[in-house]
Amino acid sequence: MNFPVQGNLDLHVEKEVEIDGVGMGVLTDGTPYLTSRGLARLCGVESSTIVRMGAEWLEDVQRPRITKIKQILEQRSLSLASPYIQVDGNTYWTGAVCLAVLEYYAFDASQSDSAIALQHFRTLAGRGFQEFVYAQVGYDPNQRIDQQWQKYHDRVSLVYNSVPNGYFGIFKEIADMIVTLGQNGLYTDEKFVPDISVGRIWSGHWTGNNLEQVFGPRIKYEHNFPDYYPQAAANPQEPWCYPEAALGEFRKWFREVYIDKGKFATYLQNQEKAKALPPAFSQQAIEAFTKKNNKLN
Repeated sequence: MNFPVQGNLDLHVEKEVEIDGVGMGVLTDGTPYLTSRGLARLCGVESSTIVRMGAEWLEDVQRPRITKIKQILEQRSLSLASPYIQVDGNTYWTGAVCLAVLEYYAFDASQSDSAIALQHFRTLAGRGFQEFVYAQVGYDPNQRIDQQWQKYHDRVSLVYNSVPNGYFGIFKEIADMIVTLGQNGLYTDEKFVPDISVGRIWSGHWTGNNLEQVFGPRIKYEHNFPDYYPQAAANPQEPWCYPEAALGEFRKWFREVYIDKGKFATYLQNQEKAKALPPAFSQQAIEAFTKKNNKLN
């Protein structure tokens, strides 16, 4: 059986607290975690024990505790290359692993007193690890989602009525793509501006195929970026907008050429290479579109 492997993304700590010696927090993607010291405290063991566990995870000859914890994880359809993730040089233990380690020390470890681990295992397993950490650090996932959408909302507020009647603009027309990505945790910002990529390639398609002769001339319109975007230095900008008669042609091209023929993937990969986007962003974005298309087909 193949299980998902835990990956490392370009993340940072959003909120962190220490309560009764238990360090915990939430990463920028909403992932709750415990620090090594925090997990050790909940298990009733020394911090060095948890640190050694991480170091022993991939040893050829596994210690019994590692074997047992991995078995617990496999029962939950998880196989992890590492029991923790590293962010900004620090080690963080996420929910599934924390519960598996707690379960081991509550029921299987040979230590003389398992009461501490048992108490905390029951608390976290009953309440839910994510809910527990969110409550302790004062983290509201709904507020985070609103903040993630804010930059896109700010752009929409500046351009929603700027395209002349009878024409369509690229930014508004690819809103479905932006929403699909956002629903999968991939939000647009000043580093990720896909309408520029779409607009340039569609413009080449327009002129290369002499579509003006078919649909009529395109015209310029005023487009502004929010003041805090670096692109705002060139405000007001004048991208092309296109006759509404060409909207069907654009949507077909966007679906069959820009997405299906890999132009979107190439754009994302180039942004990753330039370090404008985090590693694995392109893979996640393409997977999001694949899931959506599978639902539609």
